[in-house]
Amino acid sequence: MFTIGVFQDVAWAARGIDALVDDGFAVDSLSIVAKATPEWRALIEARFGGDVQSLTIARLGETLVRGPLIAALQGPDSGLERGGVSAAIGRAGFQSHDGYIYETLVDRGGILVGVHNVPRAADALAKLHAYGGGNAAIGAWAGRTRAVQFR
Repeated sequence: MFTIGVFQDVAWAARGIDALVDDGFAVDSLSIVAKATPEWRALIEARFGGDVQSLTIARLGETLVRGPLIAALQGPDSGLERGGVSAAIGRAGFQSHDGYIYETLVDRGGILVGVHNVPRAADALAKLHAYGGGNAAIGAWAGRTRAVQFR
């Protein structure tokens, strides 16, 4: 299960990520999706070391990504590259309209932060909300997610 929120700028994202880590969320449980800019790259590298990849995502273009959410969204059919966040978000337990909102916010310069932690999903949601993570939500339980196929 993933909990996702989108931060509007580097300052809010830095505080939110730091709060999650300070609250005991493992760095390996955190995911990032952001348009490729020097500011976002610097933040991601500062918080996660060199653990950042560049990926071309449909409707977003060159994007910086890291974490377990990316593997879930890509799937065996390269869902992110072909259908974008809105098409692939079902794999993480969200509706396509949620994916459209996340995709739009990232396209406007925000950074999506995902937390993969089932037992502490509510804690992650509270941290995301408290530190400015817009549209923060918890995805459906893993057993309730649907498969997405791209053609």
